[in-house]
Amino acid sequence: MKRGSTAARPLVLALALAVGACASVAEKPPPGSEVRRVPVAPAPAPPPRVDPRELLTARHREQAQALDREGDLRQALDEWKIALTINPDDAAARASLKTLEGRIERAVTEKIEAGRAALARGVQVEARRQFLAALALDPANRVAFRHLQTEAREVEFVTHTVSQGDTLQSLALRYYGDRSRSEVIWETNQLPANPRLTAGTTLKIPEIPGVPFIHPEARRPAPPAAGAPAPSAAAPGASTTETPKDEPPEVNPLLAEAREALDRKDYAEALSDADKFLAGSPGNRDGLTLKKQALYQQGKAHLSERKYEESYRALTQLAKIQPDYEDSPALLRQARARVVEQHYSQGVRLYREEKLAEAVSQWQAVLELDPQHANAKRNIDQAQRLLKALEERKKK
Repeated sequence: MKRGSTAARPLVLALALAVGACASVAEKPPPGSEVRRVPVAPAPAPPPRVDPRELLTARHREQAQALDREGDLRQALDEWKIALTINPDDAAARASLKTLEGRIERAVTEKIEAGRAALARGVQVEARRQFLAALALDPANRVAFRHLQTEAREVEFVTHTVSQGDTLQSLALRYYGDRSRSEVIWETNQLPANPRLTAGTTLKIPEIPGVPFIHPEARRPAPPAAGAPAPSAAAPGASTTETPKDEPPEVNPLLAEAREALDRKDYAEALSDADKFLAGSPGNRDGLTLKKQALYQQGKAHLSERKYEESYRALTQLAKIQPDYEDSPALLRQARARVVEQHYSQGVRLYREEKLAEAVSQWQAVLELDPQHANAKRNIDQAQRLLKALEERKKK
């Protein structure tokens, strides 16, 4: 038995190996039947959410920087304020606003000092220009406003057409009786150093307070031409009859009332009376002069009171009568810019309150005054897209 069992042991081992080999072969998949694993790409990350406030803020930051580069500091200041209204947490905008406020304050101080220096030289027009420039940067500046009211008042002008041979000195002698006053004409007309006057051009000759102003109309009559009969002397003993002096022309009551209203700064009544007078005497020089004065003063007063819409209306009417009246073109540009700012800021506020239709209306008012206003155009497009999306959502 031992020999048999010993002889059978190799057979058992051989069978075990054969079974193991079959099992391993059975577990192995046939050639060509392997399952290939395709790598799965990760899902794309969702795009970052853009805050609409940041888009609006960025536009106003860019606009503020562009206006600053162009030297329009007041409008740049307003753009920074709008940016901070939209996003009060914008630290960069807050820092830029503070820096710009300091620059404006220094510029206003410089212009007021320049205006005072011009007053000391007797150049009222230059003084007014400097004080008005200070108010353009800081409309609430009381110092500049007080100087304009008390010292740098409006002055009378005469328009002179330059003739061949005219010089600033000869014009100063002609109108002021003093050649040394030529500097006033030079500064009023912003002429270059040592100018050569060209025949046919026009100059403004301003009145200098306290200095006799010689009008061209007040020139002495020309001497009688050669050969003209001399006036005959009265015969001795002959009765002489004095020629009655011309009586002053009668002043129309409406015109007198309009002047009184203008003196007490009741511009609405002055304009109403002037219009009634002009309805009966169209083209009357006195009536038109008074109306221009009333519109100019009304526009300026409303501008200083920050009633920009009213100022713009008055100065627009004045421009239709005389576009180059005093410094009205600059005042008109300033009033229009302030009206544009008001409508634009109102639109931004309404947009933040989700009053989209009202915001669009305000921005459309901006485009009526400034058709090239890029921010108003973009904001209208964005608001109208949102309105359309809301309407489509309501229909579902």
